[in-house]
Parts: sequence; C-alpha cells; structure tokens
Amino acid sequence: MILHFLGSRGCIDQRSSRHWRHSAMMITQGRERILVDCGEDWLDELDSLRPDAVILTHAHPDHTGGLERGAPCPVWATPGCWQSLDALPVAERRLLHPGQPTAVAALQLTPCPLAHSVRAPAVGLLLDEGAHRIFYSPDVAELSDPATTLRDVSLYIGDGASFDASLLRVENGNLCGHAPIPSQLDWCAAACVKRALFTHCGEEIVSGSHEEMNKRLENLGKERGIEAALAFDGLEVKF
Repeated sequence: MILHFLGSRGCIDQRSSRHWRHSAMMITQGRERILVDCGEDWLDELDSLRPDAVILTHAHPDHTGGLERGAPCPVWATPGCWQSLDALPVAERRLLHPGQPTAVAALQLTPCPLAHSVRAPAVGLLLDEGAHRIFYSPDVAELSDPATTLRDVSLYIGDGASFDASLLRVENGNLCGHAPIPSQLDWCAAACVKRALFTHCGEEIVSGSHEEMNKRLENLGKERGIEAALAFDGLEVKF
C-alpha cells in the first residue's frame, strides 16, 4: 500500500509551496487507486488522477467540491453525507455505513463516526493492511473513546488545523470544529500509537516556516513517545 498526500491544505485562504491544495490522499493498493476526499482545488483534475474509486469523509466543500461536475468512478460516502450532497451529479453512488467493514476496490476499511460537524457529519477511516492499521481523520473535534478507536493503529493521520488556537465550539450540545494537535497526540498516546502525521493544515502552519512548524510538532510527539510530522503535498508513505 502507498499513501500519496496529493494536498494538505485546510479550508483557508493561505497557501504555501508545501501546502497548496485542499487535503486529499490517493491510496494505491495493488493496481487500484482510491482517492480519499476531493475538495474544490481538485475540480477538473479527476481525469488526470484516474482513481478507481473516491471516498468522502464528509460533505464540506474542501472535501467534496471537486465533484461538482461529476466523477468518472464510483463514489463512496455515508447516507448522511449523500443527503447533504444530493445535488452532486455523481452517477455511481455507493454507501459507507459507520462501524461496518467495507471493501472499496481492493481496500479494506471501516468508517468510524467522530465529532466534527452537526451539519456535515464526518467519519474517520480505519484502513486495514495486514500488519498495518491506519486511522485517517483529517477533520476531527473529538473521538469518544480514543483508546478503543485507535487500538492497534500503527499510523494516525490527523487534523492539522491548529496547534494551540481553539477551533472548537458547541452546537446543540455537540462538540464541533477541530481539535488542537496536542489533544490528538494525547489520544495517540492513550492508545499506544507510535506514529502520527497531520494534514488539513491550518493558517498557523501554512503561513509559517515548514521546518519550524515540523520541528515543533516533532518535539510535541517526542514528549509522548510518538514520531510525529507534518504531511505535505507530494508526500508518499509506503507499507
């Protein structure tokens, strides 16, 4: 399996050479290519990307706007996500059910509910690749039980929207927004996850020096026994 971070920028106006396009990840499993999320930056790019399937984590435009003219392959999302995206001209709609293991092309995954948005409910993706379990949650406010959700995970790919600034809010009694990076590292530590990458990078990271931001993250990880780093456009991780 190869994870290719095509984009690593969150829903912000700022861009940098390292974080130019909205967060999207291509998974290559054997001969098949599965694209996870397809934001507005990717409009008109699907033909060149040639995915065999697209998976959407939730319905926000920086994760779905690239599908406004349709898709050349099946697109997978939860029933709640499809309800929000009813107007998208996607011909082959497939369903993901939270908590239910699913085969998407050659990829085995389980969608895991998490807190992020009341209007656009999100799921994380637990990817199973033999000895490697990967949890992908580019937008997350809270995991209800990190020690259970992240059990046996070897790589956590999380939400880089904020180091310190509070991007959390409560809507109708539900925690929404983006958990700061230190909180997510604490979740990883509670589950003995030893490696973490952060995508969907926010203004603080994108506007700063990549080297300085990455060093800061590296030190936060070391304090918790975790190898932590920033994802960036073009990064490849092989298993």
